[in-house]
Amino acid sequence: RVRSGTRRTTASQPAPEPPLPETSGLMEEGFHMTSPVRIGLVGYGFGGRYFHAPLLAVAPDCEFLGVVTTSPERRAQVAQDLGRPTYATLEELARAGAEAVAISTPAATHIPLVQEAVNLGLGVVCDKPFALDARSASETVEMAERHEVPLTVYQNRRWDSDFLTLRQLLDQGSLGTLTRFESRFERFQPEPGPPAAGGGTLLDFGSHLVDQALVLSGQVERVYAEVHRRNDEDGLDDDVFLALTHRNGVRSHLWGSWRQSAPGPRFRATGTRASYVVDGVDGQEALLVAGASPGSEGDRWGSEPELRRGQLLRAGRAEPVTLARGKWDLFYPAFAAAVRGTGSVPVDPWDAVATATVLDAARASADSGRTVHLS
Repeated sequence: RVRSGTRRTTASQPAPEPPLPETSGLMEEGFHMTSPVRIGLVGYGFGGRYFHAPLLAVAPDCEFLGVVTTSPERRAQVAQDLGRPTYATLEELARAGAEAVAISTPAATHIPLVQEAVNLGLGVVCDKPFALDARSASETVEMAERHEVPLTVYQNRRWDSDFLTLRQLLDQGSLGTLTRFESRFERFQPEPGPPAAGGGTLLDFGSHLVDQALVLSGQVERVYAEVHRRNDEDGLDDDVFLALTHRNGVRSHLWGSWRQSAPGPRFRATGTRASYVVDGVDGQEALLVAGASPGSEGDRWGSEPELRRGQLLRAGRAEPVTLARGKWDLFYPAFAAAVRGTGSVPVDPWDAVATATVLDAARASADSGRTVHLS
């Protein structure tokens, strides 16, 4: 076993993700372990069915045991899609020989299920949002550390093509020093709006938006937010704006919406030398929903079409930027290495605590109409 993480933080600098093997689809020869990590999946809704199951099924060094679900409909889908067994409980999955589990269930169930898995000695991948609040997130990470169980959070958007490209441009100095980061997940689906399982737009989209901002610019000292709620019946927010002031002076402006009919660019990152702008969204989700996987696509996996390019703008000139390959396929092999004790978890769970701290502050800001200062 390896510890899930030892770095305590509130809204502090998330550690850079550990270097993942630079391969196109399957891992390089020599990276494979003597025995694959036996892993199961909890939940077979949209996230489990399309985001996790296809990647687990082809991940090197992982043996995908099956799915925990009690729904007859979901059980039938698992049999049809995967041809793998289903289990009624986490305990039943553990008795079948599981060493780890991926949890992709409604947001409110994440913490109870993670804690149950940790008590069973299972390594855990938890979908975002990791927790509904920072306190429960912190308590759960501490629990995993006491049990010496590897725990990570599925912040897969760190390995989007457009975000990896932005990090490359910053590392190369093409933008100079980053001064403002603008990021959006915007769509126009006011009905039915955000799914209740995600806990609302602030928690759902916000988990990705804030995580990326923290990866780029570190500690946050001030949070201002505006939140629109659909109605008084479900209380779900469907349009949010966050303004973060980082301790290094960078300002992150983040939008998440289900009611925006004129979406802005996915990223506009402005530095002292140039700006990077990119429209559209990473194509890995669409591939998975269409039934493709890293196994079927091989070297093509994660490559964006030529028509989707970024732009580097400076002094009135625009230069096209070819986007890096998206790398969601490398998450589970990296997690397997962490379970075997040969690597770090792909996302330090304390980073999820930092994100939850910012989201708590955003909720407080929206309720009060004031800027919230973080210690």
